[in-house]
Amino acid sequence: MFYTKEELINKQVVIINNLEPAVLRGVESQGMLLAASDVDKIVIISPDKDVAVGSVVK
Repeated sequence: MFYTKEELINKQVVIINNLEPAVLRGVESQGMLLAASDVDKIVIISPDKDVAVGSVVK
């Protein structure tokens, strides 16, 4: 139900950063990867075309 590290390498994703730090599964997190889900799966939100790293999401 989750993505592996290998599936995420070189994939553009949408991240919300600079969040209040929180410890999740023993690791400090300061951001959130956006995803959509239903009963059977979780799908990462990603741009349909390449964009510059750090592009603003509107």
